[in-house]
Amino acid sequence: MSAHKGFCVIACLLAFSVGMLCGCANSLSGSSTIQITPTSAILVPEQKLQFSTVVDVPNPPQFLWQVNGVVGGSPSTGTITTDGVYTAPNTPTAQQIQISVRNQPATATVSIFDPNHPDPGSVAATQNPLVAAYTMPVPLGASVQVQFGTDKTYGQSTSIVTPPPAGGVVTVLVAGMRASTPYHMQATVKLPSGSPAVDNDHVFTTGAVPAGVIPNITTQEFGGATPSPGIELLSLDPDQGGNQLTALATDLSGNVIWYYAIGAGEWPFPLKLLPNGHMLVVASPMTNSQGDITPGGVNEIREIDLAGNIINRITIPEIDAGLQALGSTIQVESLHHDILPLSNGHFILLANYPQTVGTTLVLGDVLIDWDPQKGPVWYWSTFDHLDYSHNPYGTTDWTHGNAVIYSPDDGDLIFSMRNQNWIVKINYQDGRGDGSILWRFGPGGDFTLPGQEAPIEWNYGQHYVTIQSPNSSGIFSLMFFNNGNNRLMNSNNVMCSSPGVAACYSSVPVFELNEYTKTASVLWEDNLSPAYSICCGDALVLPSGNIEYDVAYDIFKPGVSYVQEIVPGTSPPQLIWQMNITGMLAYRALRIPSLYPGVDWTIPPPSASVEKAAATNSK
Repeated sequence: MSAHKGFCVIACLLAFSVGMLCGCANSLSGSSTIQITPTSAILVPEQKLQFSTVVDVPNPPQFLWQVNGVVGGSPSTGTITTDGVYTAPNTPTAQQIQISVRNQPATATVSIFDPNHPDPGSVAATQNPLVAAYTMPVPLGASVQVQFGTDKTYGQSTSIVTPPPAGGVVTVLVAGMRASTPYHMQATVKLPSGSPAVDNDHVFTTGAVPAGVIPNITTQEFGGATPSPGIELLSLDPDQGGNQLTALATDLSGNVIWYYAIGAGEWPFPLKLLPNGHMLVVASPMTNSQGDITPGGVNEIREIDLAGNIINRITIPEIDAGLQALGSTIQVESLHHDILPLSNGHFILLANYPQTVGTTLVLGDVLIDWDPQKGPVWYWSTFDHLDYSHNPYGTTDWTHGNAVIYSPDDGDLIFSMRNQNWIVKINYQDGRGDGSILWRFGPGGDFTLPGQEAPIEWNYGQHYVTIQSPNSSGIFSLMFFNNGNNRLMNSNNVMCSSPGVAACYSSVPVFELNEYTKTASVLWEDNLSPAYSICCGDALVLPSGNIEYDVAYDIFKPGVSYVQEIVPGTSPPQLIWQMNITGMLAYRALRIPSLYPGVDWTIPPPSASVEKAAATNSK
């Protein structure tokens, strides 16, 4: 070894031991690489951030951190310790700051956010003409929210969005705007200190919705009362086909303010808003009046953002492969009617599949606990837990599940099966349960009703069950839309519309269930007679205490689905708002606070309806 090389080695070893700077401390083999993380950051003045190195060799040497080529940095560009802790300068600077290690090509960039004069954001169109993309730089530890409206008073806002872990450019999708309308929008960045940094006002003009696709929707208010705030999220079934929008949201005047251009030959079965601000869609192929599937339709589950970009999807082949890995022979025929997001990120999928019972091919249901990382981790089949002899509507579509909800008290599932006239509680226990049926609610089930209520008050062909009490076990309340199909009217079990008895009708009841005594009673009911909706529909209690329900298929009003909001404290309940959807079936129509989880909108009536001239579906 030469004297020079020996001196360098000794000097470097000494430098490492005392933390001094050494020019030969960064040597790596020629094939080795180094990366710096994070690769970029946005910081406010004096904010600190830890940078690290990733090297593909064991026991790498100590690296000398630099800021804009200066080891240790400087007051004007920020300083960095020997351990890679960077401190931004105490005053904003417009110059680009580069973090590196001596004698290595890898770099990271830092931008300094000026709280008093933030770099302006930008607004651009998306593939959805009613959705804008608002882009804004946001520093580490901050958040951003966009307010928007038809003037500078704004009035509506998005969710609060956080940047990447080291700060970065954030794009907020702004949705909830009417077509062909100028909107003002402005972002506010909430800094780590809690103080705001406000962007300039931007004007964005929404595009036009393609001609001929807007459903024929009208609304009406009654009695001078104001409907509860919010918007309507609609899952529409075109029934006879056509090209009109089926997955959409409207304001309470019926103006379309958001939609998802679902694929040709498909409709949402159903559409749900997720806690992360995305939409969850069970895409189902359209069928004609003969039940034939429209070409081009796909049956799958999609998670989409508000602009309609597909984030994730679940396909039937994936589900079948996952079930096979669990040892199941189930081959899913279709995904349908509902999907339940769980707080752990899983989904409860509802699907059906055929099985031969004796010599008869029977269509039953399966619930599948889907882990987005692992696939199916638990499943429950109607064929394993129900007696096939119980088939009030025949065997072709034996169970026809249509709603599944979670019971927080015990981690179980509550499942509505229309063609069983039953709502059942399933021993799920957050995926640890054996799937046994804990109880069956409905005619011929495990509960009894008071004599004057049975059998007329039982659920018949029900839809959309919800829990209406703080608890979900013991003694608690359930609400649902009771379609009333084949309702039994008296103690002789005479069916509705039979000679000498009243006509069939639908209703919206709230029941109190006692799991200990297996007794139940009606706490409240809105008898919708003469309305008789033979399928679909939903009912929910709004935050105001009013009740909204969807009468999807009233046989006395063919071709029109209507949604009504009533005040339940009067007798009969007072109707204060109604939406009519002509030419399409409203499988579900739900009042939600806004298109953003945790954000409530109070949308004033528009000065003009820009979408009322839409063509009517010729159903």
